[in-house]
Parts: sequence; structure tokens; C-alpha cells
Amino acid sequence: MTSSSPETHSPFTCLEVCAGAGGQSLGLEQAGFTHLALVESDPDCCATLRLNRPHWPVMEQDLKHFDGRPFAGRCDLLAGGVPCPPFSIAGKQLGNQDERDLFPDMLRLAGEIRPRAVFIENVRGILSRRFDGFRMAVYSRLHSLGYEVEWRLVQAPDFGVPQLRPRAILIGLRPETRWKFVWPPPGNAPAPGVGHVLRSLMSARGWPGAKEWADKARGIAPTIVGGSKKHGGPDLGPTRARAAWALLGVDGRGIARAAPGPDHVGMPRLTVQMAAVLQGFPPDWVFSGTHTAAYRQVGNAFPPPVARGLGFAIARALRLESGIEIPGEGNSWARETNSANTF
Repeated sequence: MTSSSPETHSPFTCLEVCAGAGGQSLGLEQAGFTHLALVESDPDCCATLRLNRPHWPVMEQDLKHFDGRPFAGRCDLLAGGVPCPPFSIAGKQLGNQDERDLFPDMLRLAGEIRPRAVFIENVRGILSRRFDGFRMAVYSRLHSLGYEVEWRLVQAPDFGVPQLRPRAILIGLRPETRWKFVWPPPGNAPAPGVGHVLRSLMSARGWPGAKEWADKARGIAPTIVGGSKKHGGPDLGPTRARAAWALLGVDGRGIARAAPGPDHVGMPRLTVQMAAVLQGFPPDWVFSGTHTAAYRQVGNAFPPPVARGLGFAIARALRLESGIEIPGEGNSWARETNSANTF
């Protein structure tokens, strides 16, 4: 098993769909949730999950054929990052007309399982006016199942992730729990810069320019992209994205197979491991598959620290509703804020 041991803060269970390479899974584990199942159809992603967490119950199958009824009555949280292409600004924005839209299956599972909480993440494009009707349909269905629902845009740097990665978050809770939920406030310190986070990895093979590069790369990274199965090999995105990376001294035209060596000249390229660390994965998280497949998993991942912060907030609400004592109530993620921060 790689990465640090999971923290034990919650007696609650979760079932995750579209688990990918484990970004949300890891964050929820760190928040204390026990995984009942992780549903994922991509073989490389499933191999990654099994490599890093052999004890996780990974179910390699199409979500459309997954039956949630066996988990009814024993699942506290249904979570997942359903595919984002239907709502991505970079795509055709077909929404529910896109064959990759798995929201109907997520809603079906909510009805079959009836968890105490629902947690869905997606790209910020789903919050645009173009999809007002779609969001209302999702809201109406969950409301009919007994959930109070709120959408909110969260920013990865607020959770310490050194990357501009906005994500749309839906939280659905039972009426008896909704008033106990508080959205996590921004962290007390700014997210670290790219150079600070990657300095040791950039110098791992003896590149003498690593310190100078790290001292100059003080900003946070643009959104890591390049996760599409339909477009080319691994790189850091289109021209505008590469220009943003160049300001940090990073060559975005490709993903390197190793850190720069002693003779390297010019801007370095990121490795898969470096990109994963900028997503918030621990350095020892292993990605299965080819070079391209491994980077695709990173590009599609949900940052673990964001999932951890939201997971703590959900677990706290469930604890309060259950009358369970909350350890570390003084922690910043658990502080009560004004009513504007609640449903």
C-alpha cells in the first residue's frame, strides 16, 4: 500500500462511482470514510486503484449496469465525479444529449441506495446559464428523493492545491442533516507555488538548474488538462495553457518520462508524478498503464485535498445529526461561519 495511512475520524461509509485514479477516493479515505465499493469502467484506472489500495473493493464495470440495491441501508455517502465532457467549455457542451452523460445513472443509484448524503463533482461549465434547466432537473429529482441540494463552485487553491482548478460541487443532504452542514472555509495560508512543491522532484536526477528554476516558479499552476481519450498524446494543453506554463518555466509541449538530468538545458517538462503532485496526490501514488494512459488519469483526477475537505464537512454534518462527538472541533474546516455559508 502506498501513501500515508488513512486517518480515522468517521464511522461512516461511502460508495463512489466513476472513481478514476482515486483522487476523490483518497480524499474521502483521509476524511475517514470506509469504501463499500469503487465503481470504474477503465481497466487502467482500476489497476491504479488496486495497486495503491489492495483492500479497496474495486468493481470494474460500466456504471449503466451497476445495481445499487444491495447497498441500500448501509451507505452513508454516494459520491462521484461523473464524466465532464458533456459540460466542458472546451467541448461541444451537449449536456444531457451527450452519450457520456452519466447523471441519470447517478440519480438512479441515489434512488436505489438512498444514502444519507450525495456528493457530485463536475467542471464549472455545468454551472453556466446554458445548463440551468439541466441543474434544475437534477435538483428536482434529488428533492423528490428527500434531499436538500446546493451547487457551489469551489477553488482548489483554497484547499492548499497549487493549481487553478475550479470545480462545481453538488451536495445533497436529508432535511435533518442539511442545517448541520457548513461549506469548508478557505485555508488560512495561500497554496504553495509550483517551484516549492516540485523542487525535490526536479532535482532528483541531479539537474543543477533545479534550485534556480524553483525560486522563479513561485506561482500556482494553471488547470492541468490533457485527459481526453480522443485527442493526441500527453501534453499540458492548447497554446494558451502552454503559454501559462511557460511563465512558470515549464515546457508544456509534452510530459517527460523522467526528471531533467545533469546535462539538461532549457525549460523542463513535467513528469506524470510531478503533474500528480500538483493535483494533490502523494508522491508515491502509482499510476498504471502506458505513459499516455497514466497522464490521462492525472488530467481527469479530482484533487484529493479538495475531496478531503468536503468529506470532513459532510462527515461533520452526519456526526452532528447522529449525536456523535466530533474530535478536533476547533479545526478550521469545522468552524461555524455565518448563515450565508450554509444551505
